[in-house]
Amino acid sequence: MKKIVALVIVACLCLALAISASADGAVYYLNFKPEQDTQWQELAALYTEQTGVPVTVVTAASGQYETTLMSEIEKSDPPTLFQVNGPVGLANWKDYCYDLSDSEIYKHLTNDSFALKDGDSVLGVAYVIETYGIIANTALLEKAGYTPEDITNFETLKAVADDIQARKDELGIDGAFTSAGMDGSSDWRFKTHLANMPIYYEYQADGIGSTEAIKGTYLDNYKQIWDLYITDSTCDPTLLASKTSNDALSEFVGGKAVFYQNGTWEWSNISELGEENVTMLPIYIGVEGEENQGLCTGTENYWCVNNTADQEDIDATLDFLNWVITSDEGRKSMSQDMGFVTPFDTFTGEYESTNPLVKIDAQYTAAGKTPVSWNFATIPSEEWKNALGSALTAYAAGTGDWAAVETAFVDGWATEYQLSH
Repeated sequence: MKKIVALVIVACLCLALAISASADGAVYYLNFKPEQDTQWQELAALYTEQTGVPVTVVTAASGQYETTLMSEIEKSDPPTLFQVNGPVGLANWKDYCYDLSDSEIYKHLTNDSFALKDGDSVLGVAYVIETYGIIANTALLEKAGYTPEDITNFETLKAVADDIQARKDELGIDGAFTSAGMDGSSDWRFKTHLANMPIYYEYQADGIGSTEAIKGTYLDNYKQIWDLYITDSTCDPTLLASKTSNDALSEFVGGKAVFYQNGTWEWSNISELGEENVTMLPIYIGVEGEENQGLCTGTENYWCVNNTADQEDIDATLDFLNWVITSDEGRKSMSQDMGFVTPFDTFTGEYESTNPLVKIDAQYTAAGKTPVSWNFATIPSEEWKNALGSALTAYAAGTGDWAAVETAFVDGWATEYQLSH
């Protein structure tokens, strides 16, 4: 009996020590993606329940991540986990980045190209590969007498959109495209994601991957897609300054617009339309050969661990990340609930993404279409984006001209590049 009691006491002590050890340190994740806030909050709570390790998730407002990070990083309890958008973002934050060379998340990467390095140090690891384009309501498109196959380049996109806009009352909608809102929650879709198109084609033409001085070779093409967005729209162009991401989302989900520029991350918000009623088209801007163009696929989402945090918090953060990409709960949340395509070798079989927009991207690639790379990670600064956004808004409102957009794009690039290098 004494032996049994002794064994029970030893077991209890071991359990207590295990719980105490697992509860050492804490995690504070400054999340970049508002559309996945709910899932991250749920994962954090579950991990804390299982391990006793406190995990706090704070989600920055859309378009305010860099500002929020600058504020939070100087606090006494700063984020232990944050993100950068690529090489340009890393240049600003590399002094705060813990070397992930020996981490499990780095070891599980399927390809070293998904890591951000400084020499031999691994300072960031991509956690999601995403795709964007023009999401289309196929039910409304067919009601107007068209199919997605009718749209293969800018010429056909414009012809279909112009016709739908002219018949919007007959079709019971407010416009061909959702509002191209230039409020801070929405403007990134145009000053960053849409701006990627002329950057991409210039880089392709010049055989480069970055530049200190963009030429603006394809700005006429940028203008014609922007003109289409703001003309064949649910609202007057003068109202775009105050239009939000929620406005565009509600217009699309509410069946008031056929086309909506956004990405795979938006699936959970539009899924009520039904998989059978949604597709994604490439963003055509009128460049020769664009019939062979696919969707815009890449990442600007790299996890970085704060090297100024206490070591026990760093260790806790690395353990949390490993749990996220290896546990059943973490993999289900990322692949199915968040709809992510991840670059880790642990996401196979049932943990491959079920996001139908992701499947559409795979179909384009399988058909031999060339994906458009995410070159906006080479944009020299947030200030460049903000100046371009202001110029686009003024142009749409009629208080500015396209020359100001060109100046912000070309001259602004050279200026901001010199300031940041």
